[in-house]
Amino acid sequence: MKIAVVGTGYVGLVTGTCFAEVGIDVTCIDIDQHKINNLRQGIMPIYEPGLEEMVVRNMEAGRLHFTADLSTGIKECAVVLIAVGTPPGEDGSADLKYVLNVARGIGEYMQSYCVIVTKSTVPVGTAPIVHQEIARALDKRGVHIGFDVASNPEFLKQGAAIDDFLKPDRIVVGVDSEQATEVMRRLYKPFLLNGHPIIFMDIPSAEMTKYAANSMLATKISFMNDIANLCEIVGADINMVRRGIGSDARIGPKFIYPGIGYGGSCFPKDVKALIRTAQENGYQMQVLQAVESVNEGQKELLFNKVNKHFNGELTGKKMAVWGLSFKPKTDDIREAPSLVIIEKLLAAGCVVSAYDPVAMQEARHTLGDRITYSDNQMESLIEADALLIVTEWPEFRVLNLAVVSRLMKQKVIFDGRNIYDKQEIEKAGFIYHGIGMGPTRSALVSR
Repeated sequence: MKIAVVGTGYVGLVTGTCFAEVGIDVTCIDIDQHKINNLRQGIMPIYEPGLEEMVVRNMEAGRLHFTADLSTGIKECAVVLIAVGTPPGEDGSADLKYVLNVARGIGEYMQSYCVIVTKSTVPVGTAPIVHQEIARALDKRGVHIGFDVASNPEFLKQGAAIDDFLKPDRIVVGVDSEQATEVMRRLYKPFLLNGHPIIFMDIPSAEMTKYAANSMLATKISFMNDIANLCEIVGADINMVRRGIGSDARIGPKFIYPGIGYGGSCFPKDVKALIRTAQENGYQMQVLQAVESVNEGQKELLFNKVNKHFNGELTGKKMAVWGLSFKPKTDDIREAPSLVIIEKLLAAGCVVSAYDPVAMQEARHTLGDRITYSDNQMESLIEADALLIVTEWPEFRVLNLAVVSRLMKQKVIFDGRNIYDKQEIEKAGFIYHGIGMGPTRSALVSR
C-alpha cells in the first residue's frame, strides 16, 4: 500500500514514520524545501524521543520518502493524509487555510481514486468544505475522478508519540462510504492484527471526538488547579486530596496533578476552537470558558507566589528557572507557562537564569538574550535568590540539597509541579512553596 502525508510537522512526521515502520510505503510532503532537505539527511525539525532513529531506519529501508513536490508525492497513492497546521485565528476559531490549500492541490494533481484524510485537528463540518475544494479543482481540470474524504484524528502525546501511534488506545475513523471504510481498514490492518481497536463512525462525530477528548483532559487539569488553589486557602493538601479522589475508578489517577496550567500546541487552541464552534452555532460552552479562564490565571500563580514572598521587592533578584517546555520530553514552548512567568519576572526587574534539557534553543526565538541560558541546572543556581520548578523533567526530581544550598544566595524553592516533598525540603532549611498545600503538618499516611 502506498500513501502520502502532507505536512512534516509534529503530527505529519510521526504519522508518516510510524506507518512506514509497519511496512507501508510512505511519502511525506512539505512545501518547505529546506526542511525536506534536512529530513533526507536525518535532521529532525522537532524533538521527539526515538523519532530520529526511526526516520533514518525507514529511509534506509526504502519505505519512507520526502519531497516538496505534491504532484509526484501523491501519485498512485491509495490514501493522502492532510497533516498541516490549523492555528487559532484572532477569534479563537481554527484557521483552515493550510488544509484547504492542500485540498486544492490534491484536486489539481490526483490521477486516480483515493481517500483524502484530515489528520489535522479541524472543526466539525470541515470534511464537506475539503470535499468541495477538491471537487472544484477537478472540475477546473475537466476530469472526473472518484474520491472520498475521511476524518482520522490523532491522539498523540508529545514525548510519547511513537508509542501512542504504534500502540493506540483506539483508532477513530470517520467515513461516509463503504469504499472509504475498506481502504481505511486496510491502512490500519497492521494495528488491528495487534488487537488495537478501530472505531468507525460518521465524519462529524470523528471531528468532534478529537476536540471533546482534548477539552475533557484540559477540564480535568483546570478543575484540579481550582481545587488546589482552594486547598491552599483552607489548609488542605492537594496531594492527599488527589490520592483520595484518584482511587475512585470513576475518576482515576491520570490528569489530576495540580500545577501551573496547561500549554502546548493542542489544548489551548482546541479549547478555544470548540468554544468558538459553539458560539457560531448559538451555544455557550460554559464549562470550557471556565476551564480557559482558570488556566490563564494559573500561569501567573507561581509569579504571584514569588512576588508575595519577596514583598514585591524583586528588582535585581536572581531567579533560577528549571524547565521551559510546556511539558517534559519535548522542546515545544508554545503557550508554555514558562513564558508567562519569565515575562512577569523580567517586567518586575528580576534577573533570570534558565535551564531546560532540550527547549533552550526554541526559547531563544521568543525570549532572545533577555535571560541567561545555563549549560546545566546547577549552574543556573549560582547566587540565585530562588529556584522555580516550571517543567517536571525527570532529571529535576532528585535534589542534592547540600549542593543546592551552597550555590544559592537564598534557600527558597517555588515548586510549580509539586515534584518535591515539602517536609523533606523544609527539613533541609529551605522555604518551600508548592501548589495547593497548606501549612506543613505531620503526615498521617506515607507518601
